[in-house]
Amino acid sequence: MKINQTISLLLLSFVFTTATFAQNNTAQFDEIVSQFYDNPDAPGATILVAKNGKTIYKKAVGKSSLELNVDMVPENVFMLASITKQFTAVAILMLEEQGKLSLNDPITKFIPDYPTHGKTITVHHLLNHTSGIKSYTGIGNLLEVARKDFTLDELIDYFKNEPMDFDPGEAYQYNNSGYVLLGKIIEVLSGDTYENYIEKNIFERINMNNSRYGNNRELVKNRVEAYEEEPSGFVNASYLSMTIPHAAGSLTSTVEDMLKWQNALTNNTFIKASTLEKAINGSNLNDGEHISYGYGLGEFNLKGSKGYTHSGGIFGTSTNGIYLIEEDLYVIGLSNCSCNDIGAVTQSLAAAAIGKPYPTMNDVVKVSEKKLKQWVGAYEFEDGAIRHIFMKDGKLSSMRESETNTVFEIFPLSENHFMFEEGNIEYKFSKTANGKRQAIFITDKENIGIEIDKAMPKARKEISLSNDLLKKYIGKYELAPNFVVEITVEDSQIFGQATGQGKFELFAEDETTFFAKVTALKVKFNKTEKDAIESFTLYQGGQESVAKKIN
Repeated sequence: MKINQTISLLLLSFVFTTATFAQNNTAQFDEIVSQFYDNPDAPGATILVAKNGKTIYKKAVGKSSLELNVDMVPENVFMLASITKQFTAVAILMLEEQGKLSLNDPITKFIPDYPTHGKTITVHHLLNHTSGIKSYTGIGNLLEVARKDFTLDELIDYFKNEPMDFDPGEAYQYNNSGYVLLGKIIEVLSGDTYENYIEKNIFERINMNNSRYGNNRELVKNRVEAYEEEPSGFVNASYLSMTIPHAAGSLTSTVEDMLKWQNALTNNTFIKASTLEKAINGSNLNDGEHISYGYGLGEFNLKGSKGYTHSGGIFGTSTNGIYLIEEDLYVIGLSNCSCNDIGAVTQSLAAAAIGKPYPTMNDVVKVSEKKLKQWVGAYEFEDGAIRHIFMKDGKLSSMRESETNTVFEIFPLSENHFMFEEGNIEYKFSKTANGKRQAIFITDKENIGIEIDKAMPKARKEISLSNDLLKKYIGKYELAPNFVVEITVEDSQIFGQATGQGKFELFAEDETTFFAKVTALKVKFNKTEKDAIESFTLYQGGQESVAKKIN
């Protein structure tokens, strides 16, 4: 009797604590969401926050259909895009636990005619994007290919004879082809279609009743319309045959069904805890270098809290899910416009939920110029970065030495604590015992910088270009599979907008080279011999990436 009373009290305490937690955070969560979604007549999102497996916050904002003027509701169904990959990965791991495959099996064991160019490509390589196989979303004109219906074998034929990008296990490169091949392996081993396998063995098993493989012809209750944003306003998203993303991005769901899925992962409903550990803790390349991507999920660190995450971006859709392990906290956001940065919303909500909220401009205080000047100088950080803190127009600014030497104003939260305008990057300054100044640069982790004696390089200067010249660069450029940067021009100003992120202005250094002020990046447009724009090269963080023009 006493034991039962104790259990009842514990359960009551748990329910009360969760309810109080939700009540105390609702206003704060609402404020965060409103910072990102302030137009009720624009495409919107559904968002859910769960603690200990229970919903503590659920919100729907914006419109599910602009044409019909229909408000978003929490029950709306969205394309998951690349969040699909975690379902595919878990299906493969289920088959591994059943003894039907080993992650070290070569893929030719299941797809004998697949050309591997004499290399051994394993299931493991497909799962963690290290196969070297060329991603099919980077071949040809994606907008044209996306309109065609393919059988699974036709889709594989589309990319299988392409040259490999690197030897298996030598590098990490996000790859949709690998997950299509995993879908094929699931079909070979199960004797069923990928669609049926996922729906029967995962969705039906845990009552994900509003989840399914995407189908453009099927009538789906509460399915949202998908949108993109152009200079003239919102437009319907480019058409996508749902045969194209397949096991890499074809599934659809709701925020409530996604909580059922996360709870199933947490409770080891589908795979053992030891198997899940392989999926969520990254993996290693051949040389031992650690990469954050595991199997369908990537490592995540939020202000010292560890977890895992995955996002998705597809025509007219932006999605992101975060799970923090020790806190048993899940945040999922689904948006019906590729113009929205749903990842920033979910990350901000997760930070607030664990009691470490990102500061906002409402938290900025006034600090005297004399006190600001005490932190002026150069700092060398543990990761090798050199940042210069200096006064500009009576305010404190920061410049990281880079390809662009981009300058950011930093805003005081106190005499020694500062934030960047977006709030997800902070500085904390102090003085060491020997009197030297020290700066802690805070993102998802802390990076300590020590004062050094070094002159500040000059900030990059901009020039003005004609509207006619800028318009030559308008178009969509694929930087990575399912990650497109759209270049637009408005009133002699040129802008870039990446899938699922906000729009940012570019500034001309010369006729083909541009830089951003909101982040340290440089873009150089590349021309053909006939003077047509074929791509741009992105310079960021010491790396170069080419984005091919697809429209």
